Order: sequence, then C-alpha cells, then structure tokens
Amino acid sequence: MNVLLIGSGGREHALAWKLAQSSRLNTLFAAPGNPGIATRAEIVALDVADHAAVTAFCADKAIELVVIGPEAPLVDGLGDSLRAAGIAVFGPNKAAAQLEGSKAFTKRICDAAGIPTAGYIHATSRAEARAALDKFGAPVVIKADGLAAGKGVTVAMTREEAEAALADLFGARGGEAVIEQFLEGEEVSLFVLTDGKDILPFGTAQDHKRVGDGDTGPNTGGMGAYSPARVLTSALETRALDEIVRPTVAAMAAAGTPFSGVLYAGLMLTADGPKLIEYNARFGDPECQVLMARLDEDLLEVLLAVATGTLGERGPAKWRKEAALTVVMAAKGYPGTPETGAQIDGIAAAEAKGATVFQAGTRALDGQIVTAGGRVLAVTATGPTIADAQADAYRALTAIDFTGGFYRNDIGWREIARDPS
Repeated sequence: MNVLLIGSGGREHALAWKLAQSSRLNTLFAAPGNPGIATRAEIVALDVADHAAVTAFCADKAIELVVIGPEAPLVDGLGDSLRAAGIAVFGPNKAAAQLEGSKAFTKRICDAAGIPTAGYIHATSRAEARAALDKFGAPVVIKADGLAAGKGVTVAMTREEAEAALADLFGARGGEAVIEQFLEGEEVSLFVLTDGKDILPFGTAQDHKRVGDGDTGPNTGGMGAYSPARVLTSALETRALDEIVRPTVAAMAAAGTPFSGVLYAGLMLTADGPKLIEYNARFGDPECQVLMARLDEDLLEVLLAVATGTLGERGPAKWRKEAALTVVMAAKGYPGTPETGAQIDGIAAAEAKGATVFQAGTRALDGQIVTAGGRVLAVTATGPTIADAQADAYRALTAIDFTGGFYRNDIGWREIARDPS
C-alpha cells in the first residue's frame, strides 16, 4: 500500500525507517521530510497546513494511510479533513488532540474522570497566575497552555524564578497558563495505542529534558532517551493503565470525541502511585527513536489496525529483548536560537560502528548535509542492557562532527545507577 508520512523531525525519520521495513508497503511518501527521511521515502513538496492540497495528493497517489507525526497538524485538524475524504489516518482528530493542545482541557478531563494528577489553577491573566503562586508556593510548575514544542514548561524552584517565568509567558507571548503543584518523584513515559475503543500498551521510555548533564539547565524538547524504563514496573504500569489511560479513553469516547492514535502519558511516580503530568497526542521525540529500535513487528500493520478501528483484533505488541538508548546531538545555542548551516560529517562512520543515526534538524545544501535546527541528530543503539546500549551510542557519537555540536554525556544515568551491569 501507499503511505504518506507527515513531518520532518527525528521522530518521523524513525517512523520512516520502521515503516520502510514493512512487507505491505508499496511506496512511502513524506512531507516535508528531511535528508534522512529521503533515504527511506519519496519526499513531496506539500504544505501540510493546506488540507485540500494534502487530500488531493492522497487521492492522486492512492494513499491508503496517512501517518501524522508532529502535534501541530493534529491540533490544526488535518486528521479531520483526511477522514472526511475517506482516507485512513493514524493520529487523532482536532477535538481529541486537545489533550495535548490545551493543558487546561486535559486537567478538566482529569477532574471529571477522577484521574490522579497534580493540583492546579488555570490562569488567564498574570494576576491570576501570581495568586496561584501564593497558593502553591515554591517549587512550582508553570506551563504555557498551548503547544510549545516540548519547551513550554518551567519548574521554578524559587518565587523569583516563578515570577520571571510568568513575566516571560504573559509579557512576551500573552496567552494562558496552568500553574501546578510540584510533584516529588521520578518521571517516566508510557505509550498506549488506541482506536478510541481498545488500547494497546506500546512501550515505556525515560526522556532527559534538561539541556545539561545531571539534569541541569533549561528544558528542551529532549536530549536523549532509553527504553524500556524499568522504573515503571508491571504493577505500576497496570495502575497507570487502569487509573489514568483507560478513564481518559472512556471520557473522550463518551464526549463524542474518541481519541485514535498514540497517547503518550508523561507520568510522575509519586509515593502515592503514578500521577499524570501531561498527555501528548503523538509519539515523543526522541522516545520514538528508541521505541522503533525495539519494536519487533510490522509497524505498518499496527498503525493500520489503529486507523481502521480493529486494534481489538490483534494481540500484544512484540518487542526485541534488547534495550535501546538514543543521544541527541544539538546545535550551539539550543534550546535558545541555534546556529545553523554547519556541515555535518561522520554519519556513515557512526552507523558503521553499529548505531542508527536519525536526522532531525538537517537539510541538504550543495550535496552536503548541514544543520538546520536545534536538535540535529539522534544517535541510537541497542544492546543487552541500557549500559551496553549507552556505550555503543557514545562510541558512535565520536565519529560525528559539526561546528558547535554538543550532547549530554549521561543519557540513561538513572537506570544505570539502579543496575550498572
């Protein structure tokens, strides 16, 4: 079958890499893609915000499934437009994508369904937000109520930090905020596929959001990840599914806005059990890279089951026994304004060392691959343990070079500290 993949990041490169392995795939198209995706798919010049153009392309190329990778087209309603034209889509409709598009919306779902989450106040003005600071004190979590590419969250350890975050949020951008109680515990990511009725647990991972070693510095879109995240034990995963994910799927269906796609639940493992930090309506980046490296079955078959509402007819997901770990190489200046245009050398040499290099912020220029964004590459390796995968990923990283490129040196540190073998 012919498939169209929407997106241009490392997540989409990982999806293209896995989809290309399907025996059912005829042609994989990608829009807008990147040089890495171009090795697996036919790149097409489509404005994904032009729903009519995307729909017309699908009709012309006999596309049977559209896989929407990033959050913005989902929140923009691309899934609605494609489904209205009779095209199968992996990814939720606009109303359901509010689970990521609006933090306040998700909190209201949690309130109505009794889903465990942090206490919060939805602030529509700076005055309301400052009053919330009076209630919660410090530390406190401040979230922009909208899409922020994984960087709209400030964990303020002092009142001064919180005031600065509010000044930035309401002063420069305007908008709204969710002010949350600070939760003590360890963060973990749980992925669940759902067709709006049935659910399929689809792996665990642990992301590394802070830009610097030892989880220091500002939040980023993610500097690395590993899978599986064993800190989410089978007992805790069962609780998260029963207390958080299933009630969410049921609530969305009852509201007439069933969620079809992947629910990415960011969890905090507190002394009282798992609590929902937030939902994403798509695969994480770079979590997708480690999930795809571990998946031991045909991704196209799985996504098609979700898109066609037949998820309940298949069994559990199949995984390789190996662990996977990915390290993000970023451009100088990230997570602020990154420097772009630097030539990237050594990708082939890194892959010769046994890693898979997924491209994110790259573009082709005069026959060379150059940097074009903040997070540039995700160097991914597998091994019998997280420590083995970590060693292989960092060994491969030594082969890659671009001016100003940097990465964290401690991806996977929590898991390795628990079990250094």
